[in-house]
Amino acid sequence: MSLITIFLLYLLAAAAFTTSRLPRFSAHARPLFLVACIVAATGVVFHGQAIFTLTLPSHGFDLTMGNALAMIGLELAAIGLLAAIEPTLRGMSGGLLFLAAFSVILMGPSGADHDAVAIAWQVRAHVLIALLSYGLLTVGAIVAVFALVQERRLQAARLSSMNQLFAPLETTEKLLFSVAAAGFAGLTLAIASGSTFVNDLMEQHLAHKFGLSLLAWLVFGILLAGRFFRGWRGKRAVELYLGGFALLCLAYFGSRFILEEILDRTWS
Repeated sequence: MSLITIFLLYLLAAAAFTTSRLPRFSAHARPLFLVACIVAATGVVFHGQAIFTLTLPSHGFDLTMGNALAMIGLELAAIGLLAAIEPTLRGMSGGLLFLAAFSVILMGPSGADHDAVAIAWQVRAHVLIALLSYGLLTVGAIVAVFALVQERRLQAARLSSMNQLFAPLETTEKLLFSVAAAGFAGLTLAIASGSTFVNDLMEQHLAHKFGLSLLAWLVFGILLAGRFFRGWRGKRAVELYLGGFALLCLAYFGSRFILEEILDRTWS
């Protein structure tokens, strides 16, 4: 299946999930939900197949920035599909699938293996763990944005059918901290496993990535500790989460973009 077809499947599923939450379509909510699930699941299957073909060619491991983003997009789509089981989260599922659609077009042509490099399975495992944690924390960032928008709409007393696209704030915050805890655990494993492959941070051009990742890990750790011991919630917790996520984006994608696109170097 072509990448453009997967792109369109995700957009269709996103539209169906979102529409199913609007009051004017309440009579058709169940059929729309079922169609969205089938279409989204089809997209996830073929998206996964495309990523497998692209990132695991016969002679190595091809993980360009576009492919890495597409892997995170696959995770967004899968989590969006699962989250849609809860009716109040279907608006958010639509948002996740919408973003996943645009991650698909960042992938290279199917079967491209010109940039593939042979690496040990331990390094592959580290990369996959890191991308899994990035994907979870990306979902958390989207949930955090939904929470901010919903809070502002409530404070401004904006009551409309659009409110049906948002889950109750309590539900949103519970989801945010659940995702944050899972992502934090994955990030801990990624940093721990990655440190075993580092011989010289400066020589391997990893100083910025490692330092920013540790800062992000610290921010998420503080956030979770504050939630557990002090009951942190609301705007302060959401903004702290987004700050940690911004550091994480700089750690991987920012450092990689500067290194590969501007300095024409690679991590080694």
